Amino acid sequence: MLARGGNRLNAFRAGLLGVALCVAGFAVAQDFPTRPIKIIVPFSPGGAVDGPTRVVANELSKRLNQGVVVENRPGAGATIGSEAVAKAPADGYTLLLASQTNAISATLYSKLNFQPIDDFVPISLIAREPGVLVVHPSFPAKNVAELIAMAKAKPGEIHYASSGNGSGQHLFMAQFASMAGIQLTHVPYKGSGQATTDLLGGMVPISMPGLAAMVQHVKSGKLRALAVTGSKRSPVLPDVPTFIEAGVPGFEAYVWSGLLAPKATPAPVLEKLRRETAAALASPEVKAYMAANALEGYPDSTPAQFDAYFREERDRWARIIKETGAKVE
Repeated sequence: MLARGGNRLNAFRAGLLGVALCVAGFAVAQDFPTRPIKIIVPFSPGGAVDGPTRVVANELSKRLNQGVVVENRPGAGATIGSEAVAKAPADGYTLLLASQTNAISATLYSKLNFQPIDDFVPISLIAREPGVLVVHPSFPAKNVAELIAMAKAKPGEIHYASSGNGSGQHLFMAQFASMAGIQLTHVPYKGSGQATTDLLGGMVPISMPGLAAMVQHVKSGKLRALAVTGSKRSPVLPDVPTFIEAGVPGFEAYVWSGLLAPKATPAPVLEKLRRETAAALASPEVKAYMAANALEGYPDSTPAQFDAYFREERDRWARIIKETGAKVE
């Protein structure tokens, strides 16, 4: 009888502890945040995912009544900034802006001090856009077919710029070259800003960045767009064909971004961040920015959906890396 009574007492105590933990978690979420939140973007300022991150961060700061600071930590295929977040306290105050480059790095970099997916928990997918193949106006090819013909006539002599080893720009071009049966020479830069500067100056003739950052350069005539990487034409550059239309069937790729937190971040904090991020993405200001830049926003994204998409992207790019033989140079 004494043992049975002791079991009841232990069960009662366990129940009280569970209630206390729930109440404590709710209180943490109610108080959160009590100081500024930092979003680490593992790319240089001005890149494809930098702009939308800053717009969303600005709206988040209004909703949370706290500063939301964007800090750029570029380098090594997004692994430097990503590792910093993976090893940060799991309290919701340090977040990671992940992209397709993180999915690529999971395969391309074999020796990492963190797990690119499993050391994080998803909050929300933020935005997605196609890439665009752009060339300097002095480059002879006026379309994708002419570029392919030039590259076949001069294997390895045409150079392309990317924002760095293992970046989306690197792998987008590697995939295109593989599917088109051509050889191009990769010129990795330390960030999209430097790559774009040299592209505009004609130092390197071609690149495949995110569409949003290139629209004004194309419309002003500083660059010429040959094709977009989406499944359909972009409304902001309606005269530019898709790669599928341009004669490269099956070629499709996207620049995307999403928010992650360190693993073990309290669930109530994650839920508050998810809820407020969704509200920020649904705000008129953010929606207007997305529309103006041909970005697809994701206010209805759930953590489970984002996690599944991230893992699908990792597996897809792993196959492409194997097929193309792409490597860190």
